Amino acid sequence: MRKTIIATALVSVAVLVTSCKGNNAASKVNADNVVQAQKRDKEIGQGAPSITFDKETYDFGTVEEGFVVETTFKVTNSGKSDLVITEAKASCGCTVPTWPKEPIKPGETADVQVKFNTSGKPNQQSKTVTLFTNTEKGQELLKVSGMVTPKKKS
Repeated sequence: MRKTIIATALVSVAVLVTSCKGNNAASKVNADNVVQAQKRDKEIGQGAPSITFDKETYDFGTVEEGFVVETTFKVTNSGKSDLVITEAKASCGCTVPTWPKEPIKPGETADVQVKFNTSGKPNQQSKTVTLFTNTEKGQELLKVSGMVTPKKKS
């Protein structure tokens, strides 16, 4: 039993000593990652981008079924660093958002267009578009709603 304990201790020490040899942590750092992190830290120091809208909801009123409703939401970067909208996701396939793919500079405005196809969507409708952004909140919600008059059956 004593020999087993001593052997285990010697093996443990050998593993510990050999595993630490030649591991220089600084040699494993990727210089490109350091540059990117410094750039990110500088932007964070300027302040996160902030987003404001001319409207967050659009009521299209009453339309006939089959009509395509379109609206534009004006997006302004009210922050101190570039605003990036990485994705816009609609709550349903009948709603199609188009958003700016390029960064929006502080103080600048861009358009988010939303089209809602009312075909097969009679009665009260409420659809959302989620914008995925680099703002502190990370997501913003836009809403399109209204009443769709059903087609008359022939």
